[in-house]
Amino acid sequence: MINIKGDLFIRKRDLRFKFIRASGPGGQNVNKVSTAVQLRFDINGNKNLPEETKIRLIKTGGSRITNDGFIVIEAKRFRDQEKNRQDAIQRLVEMIRKALLKPKKRIATKKTYSSDFVRLESKKKHSEQKKIRKKVTSWEE
Repeated sequence: MINIKGDLFIRKRDLRFKFIRASGPGGQNVNKVSTAVQLRFDINGNKNLPEETKIRLIKTGGSRITNDGFIVIEAKRFRDQEKNRQDAIQRLVEMIRKALLKPKKRIATKKTYSSDFVRLESKKKHSEQKKIRKKVTSWEE
């Protein structure tokens, strides 16, 4: 069991791991050993997560979400398979923790008198500056 927050857990059997070859540093070892990890987690198949959290996970997941509702996380930061596995799990836990937080509703506020005053004064000043720069078309004598 992986603890997410408080009494919310994910079972390890809900996680699917696939080990693939990673690009990057590692010398000749890169061509022989599958150290990168691809973690798959079924959002809709999980019974522990609240429905609103699942919806937020799907919205915020972006390109990591497949059409059938799986989160796919690739971890290839380390040269060690176990470290990459732990990294993928940690990234999934962070994603779920962020999805647990309900976004605050924005409360519309009115503009202040002083902000409006400053804006209008700035416009007047800019207008005056432009009038000064204007080309004089006729000379009156």
